Amino acid sequence: MTNALNLYLPQATTEPRWVRYLLISFTLIFLTLFLLLPLIAIFVQALQEGLTAYWTALVEPDALAAIKLTLLTAIIAVPLNLVFGIAAAWAIAKFDFTGKSILITLIDLPFAVSPVIAGFIFVLLFGLHGVIGPWLNAQDIKIIFAVPGIILATIFVTFPFVARELIPLLQAQGNEEEEAALVLGANGWQTFWYITLPNMKWGLLYGVILCNARAMGEFGAVSVVSGHIRGLTNTMPLHVEILYNEYNFVAAFAVASLLAVLALVTLVLKTLVEWRVHQQMQDQT
Repeated sequence: MTNALNLYLPQATTEPRWVRYLLISFTLIFLTLFLLLPLIAIFVQALQEGLTAYWTALVEPDALAAIKLTLLTAIIAVPLNLVFGIAAAWAIAKFDFTGKSILITLIDLPFAVSPVIAGFIFVLLFGLHGVIGPWLNAQDIKIIFAVPGIILATIFVTFPFVARELIPLLQAQGNEEEEAALVLGANGWQTFWYITLPNMKWGLLYGVILCNARAMGEFGAVSVVSGHIRGLTNTMPLHVEILYNEYNFVAAFAVASLLAVLALVTLVLKTLVEWRVHQQMQDQT
């Protein structure tokens, strides 16, 4: 019966089987050459002198400082982007106002601007010879070549991720449930907490995961504003660059492998969220 029905079902593609195998093989070969082999090479290089050298490279004071600064930057940048993303997505999806298209364009700006240019923007604003740099210097407030500049640059390059995940999600859901809640007597906070937030929780988590991955791996903007001060303003990507330029390959690849592990963990979490969203959609249908 099933075979008979399949005769009348439209085929998704009409290409012969060899075309499908060719495309799949090309994809697998491409991923192997440009993703799997580089990842394997990182861990091989990191462990080529043994676990002792690997561990020593990770617990070296400058490496620990870079790890702590990377985590600190992510801990500050991600929650701020979370709040911004929810507010921006809620405003764009639920309200009509003048300048909405301009706001959406501004949210996408970090995707179009080079991270290096973003870093220079902060130098022009907060540097010693920048727009407000002299005033900051008179107040003994240091942003460029200090931790605040790194955090600001990271926030700039990562703030679209949460908002861009939530905007299409909230637009697709519409306003019917919120309007029904308001008719039943719920206030704005109750409507958000019990209706809006549960409906966007998986998209929110997905955006946070992507934002965190970018925050920990950002190089260009952070490189411009950090000053590359070892033990003070070097994040993990910057520390890897310095070690590599010094021909300290084992230590460089050891720290790089830690970044790779964080990326793999992010990929696993991303896959779990996608699977959970798929399961939820199947349950609803």
